[in-house]
Amino acid sequence: MKALSAKLLHLIDTAEPVLARIDESLSKERLLAGGWSRKQLVGHLIDSASNNHQRFVRASLQESLTLPGYDQDGNVRVQAFQHVAWPQLLALWSSYNRFLAHVIAHLPESKLQTACHIGDDAPVTLEFLATDYVAHLKHHLQQMGIAAK
Repeated sequence: MKALSAKLLHLIDTAEPVLARIDESLSKERLLAGGWSRKQLVGHLIDSASNNHQRFVRASLQESLTLPGYDQDGNVRVQAFQHVAWPQLLALWSSYNRFLAHVIAHLPESKLQTACHIGDDAPVTLEFLATDYVAHLKHHLQQMGIAAK
């Protein structure tokens, strides 16, 4: 998991300066018609960090994990990310993800195969959740035009 942690840190280090150069007005513009703005995407990524943080820790402490699914549109709407200052969102996103990289690096090897039931989806392992989290982050960074490797 240390390699996955390093990959997450690399994504943050690559994306953070690019995102920081985006001004407030551009951060509010929708990337696609009817889609989310950069602010909303970063807010969604903060939600993803928060949800997965709980999943990672709880799955490490239990024999199996069962948690509800995630209403991404509802969460973006209720938290009104569009009305948060861009630098504040970026600071929270980067800080939270740096901490998650630490958590991922320290996930117990013995718990990586813990079955995780999230909403109505088929069960997956803790290792899958962590790997998928980083892939999900990379996907959204690419949507924002960041060439993340």
